[in-house]
Amino acid sequence: MTFLPVVGLVVLLFIPRDRLNAIRWTAVFFTGLVLIIAVVTWARFDPSQTGINDERGFQFIDHVSWIPAFNIEYFVGVDGLSMPMVGLTALLAFLCIFASWGIAKAVKGYFCMFLLLETGMMGTFVALDFFLFYVFWEIMLLPMYFLIGVWGGPRREYAAIKFFLYTLFGSVLMLLVMLALYLNTRDPVTGGHTFNMLHMMNQSLQGDWIKGDTLRALMFFALFVCFAIKIPMVPFHTWLPDAHVEAPTAISVILAGILLKMGTYAILRINYPMLPDTTMQFAWFIAFMGMVNIVYGAFCAMAQTDLKRLVAYSSISHMGFVMLGMSSFTPAGINGAVFQMFNHGTITAMLFLLVGVIYDRAHHRYIVYPKDYPEVELRGKLGFGGLANQMPIYGGVFSLAFFAAMGLPGLSGFISEALCFVGAFPTWQAFTIISVFGIVVTAGYILWAIQRLFLGTLPERWKTLPEINGRELFTLIPLGAIVILLGVYPSPVLSMMNDTLNYLNSVVEAGAHAAGVMSVWLPF
Repeated sequence: MTFLPVVGLVVLLFIPRDRLNAIRWTAVFFTGLVLIIAVVTWARFDPSQTGINDERGFQFIDHVSWIPAFNIEYFVGVDGLSMPMVGLTALLAFLCIFASWGIAKAVKGYFCMFLLLETGMMGTFVALDFFLFYVFWEIMLLPMYFLIGVWGGPRREYAAIKFFLYTLFGSVLMLLVMLALYLNTRDPVTGGHTFNMLHMMNQSLQGDWIKGDTLRALMFFALFVCFAIKIPMVPFHTWLPDAHVEAPTAISVILAGILLKMGTYAILRINYPMLPDTTMQFAWFIAFMGMVNIVYGAFCAMAQTDLKRLVAYSSISHMGFVMLGMSSFTPAGINGAVFQMFNHGTITAMLFLLVGVIYDRAHHRYIVYPKDYPEVELRGKLGFGGLANQMPIYGGVFSLAFFAAMGLPGLSGFISEALCFVGAFPTWQAFTIISVFGIVVTAGYILWAIQRLFLGTLPERWKTLPEINGRELFTLIPLGAIVILLGVYPSPVLSMMNDTLNYLNSVVEAGAHAAGVMSVWLPF
């Protein structure tokens, strides 16, 4: 799964640049192969196999020496935390190839960059060697920079550079902590320094030099800031709306559906088991910032007049649920957090694909025309209105995605958000009560957007808009089916990750107790 996209990239290099259909279908073939393997892997995965700091909890392992001089290994595998993310990555990458069919500029270069991006994403979710994890984390940066900077909107260079600098700053912090852990973790067999993440998670193998409270707090926050930029957590969120607005539709889907999840995934994979005492000590901070994300992101979304920017800010709000749930150290909270990561990936993918559909037809995304719009007579007026009359299928699918984002019962978003609140309330009563008001604001901006986009009288200029077509529906129907299925029957995902996440909880609590941190606490 990890390197098949690179094979596809090499094949693309030998296809003439004017053979556009051959290029597109080659990309479909290789991302389709990855999806097939992901489905088979999902079906063969045994959720009862658990463990964090040894290989017993991981499956489909490849473990060979890579750079023996520094004990660097090619070590990959999946557990109940990474398997849902691997499946989500394979599915969205495949669908996004079809969503990229309209790319007309440097088509060969676009699909080469996309395939390289898929390898970086897949590798990040399966890497179990910290050096390898860092390599895949950085591999993602290059193609995403070009995919935004070359194929994006009018302000694409600004958005791409901003994304690059934010992420690179976080990567420097991660590099420093990675080296500190490497120099203070011993391989139990050879006795040498190791990048093996499972050994780093074993507190007995960590050296005395990194046992100090102050140093561990610095290491925790260095990693946390790196991953918070990716989430993105307020105040590191400002790169996201710009990147989304300028990025092509398929890249917005990948950005919101996969890359944001890497931040919370990395916190659970690295911060929690490697620094359990400090994680428990500063869990209040994660919960507090999750609450801020939920409320602040929702109010920002309500203020937007650009539909794509509204969906971008809603992603900031919905990732707050993940932070709140994962900080609770309860089975319901941590399961709800990872389930929300998966559900948000499918729901927000639908929303960005649907925004791309209307943009391709109307060449704008305004809910309300801005005050500086070139056509003076349109300033301050509704951008659409009455779209459901002209495009009823499109309106129905968009409403499904919007209601899922709102957390309507019977759809997948409701289950994960409810679990986050149920799990967080025993630990963070005040934060949870305030966060619940974010749902009210979310319902407000979503219903308001539906009213202004789809209800009322359709303007004359939009009475020739064509209905959503078959290719576009092909990218949306699988996601819609997943949203409905997991809203009614969430067990296929919850049962996969439950044992792993409960075990992770126990590892964090045991490590924290051994260090004298007896429970989650507030500093006031």
